[in-house]
Amino acid sequence: MTNVFGPNILKYTRKVTDRYVNNFMRTSLRLMRFYSSVPTNSQPSKKVTITTIQNLYKNNEPITVLTAHDYPSGLFVEKTGIEICLVGDSLGMVALGRQSINQTTIEEMLHHCRAVSRGAKTPFLVCDMPFGSYEISPKDALRNAIRFIKEGNMEAIKLEGGTEMAKTIQQITSIGIPVLGHIGLTPQRQSSLGGFRVQGKTAKKAIKLLDDAKALQQAGCFAIVMEAIPGPVAAYITEQIQIPTIGIGAGSGTTLMTYREEVKSRTFPDEEYSYTISDDELKTFFDIMKKEQE
Repeated sequence: MTNVFGPNILKYTRKVTDRYVNNFMRTSLRLMRFYSSVPTNSQPSKKVTITTIQNLYKNNEPITVLTAHDYPSGLFVEKTGIEICLVGDSLGMVALGRQSINQTTIEEMLHHCRAVSRGAKTPFLVCDMPFGSYEISPKDALRNAIRFIKEGNMEAIKLEGGTEMAKTIQQITSIGIPVLGHIGLTPQRQSSLGGFRVQGKTAKKAIKLLDDAKALQQAGCFAIVMEAIPGPVAAYITEQIQIPTIGIGAGSGTTLMTYREEVKSRTFPDEEYSYTISDDELKTFFDIMKKEQE
């Protein structure tokens, strides 16, 4: 499991940027060649497909994921060899200056998807379905998912939710559109969660997350994002399902290359960048799981 969560990545990014600032400047100069008419000497990388992701999982190799919102950030992701590039609905806040991601529209997402796809040629391209584009009905969700593939140049979509979204995911995957699930801290629902808070910190809530993960796998998700979930709980869920589990981080320049290298070598994330659960709740969770397996 690649366990890289949003709230911690900012601290990590600052730390790594301080260590590699000189390399960042050199990398930035090299990346400037993307904006000129002079061709680069680098050989094109092999296109990442869903089969690539599945093979990485089978070989127990960590999968790297980064978010891009526009053409320049798509180029950065392309340059660093990241496997999955996510066009996140967080662009509504970080790129458009809004107070909530739930204000992001389908048309805005399509615009940014097309821009990212022009820069990120090699990664497997996934886009967030924005709030309101998939909750009304499975049929409505399918219609909008097709738009992201056809008009946004994406290769898969991501939507938030657990067991309650299983029928919708089945509808979308039934026609061959890959779906990336998302459980734990689901930003589109942060108001009902009491804000951007760690999820699964009690045995009862951890069991719910496990049920959600199994439901998403059964519905056909090719992988699941598990955001802001205590490390031991996330590790247990990962062991109980047969698809990749992924956390999402962000960064820029050499920091991206360092992020990829440290994820691949399993030196990141460490305990400093993971969430915790009390020993009592963790014991209760494992005791319940043990009884269910007997």
